[in-house]
Amino acid sequence: MKTQQVVLTTSVIAATDLIRRRFVAFDGTVCAAGAKALGVVEADTEAGGVAPANILGAILVEAGGAIAAGAEVESDASGRAVTKAAGTSNGYAWDSAAAAGDLIRIVRSI
Repeated sequence: MKTQQVVLTTSVIAATDLIRRRFVAFDGTVCAAGAKALGVVEADTEAGGVAPANILGAILVEAGGAIAAGAEVESDASGRAVTKAAGTSNGYAWDSAAAAGDLIRIVRSI
């Protein structure tokens, strides 16, 4: 079982339904592909609710595909972590992911 060591968590008003362990944007929407994320949602949150967002630390996130440990990650269109291509970095993979849906830890600072 993987654990996380969160240093900073804040709250954000969910502008849309948010899924646990996925990147959230600064405006409370699902983080767009390649965009800078506010953090990672800690709990499923319905639109209009207050979502806890983990911003800093070793944070669990859902992978959107295979990722090598140590790789920089960015958000995909669903808010999942994918290997950074041309987007903005949202941290570094501590663990590797074999496929979409795997939970990995990322080391993240803002």
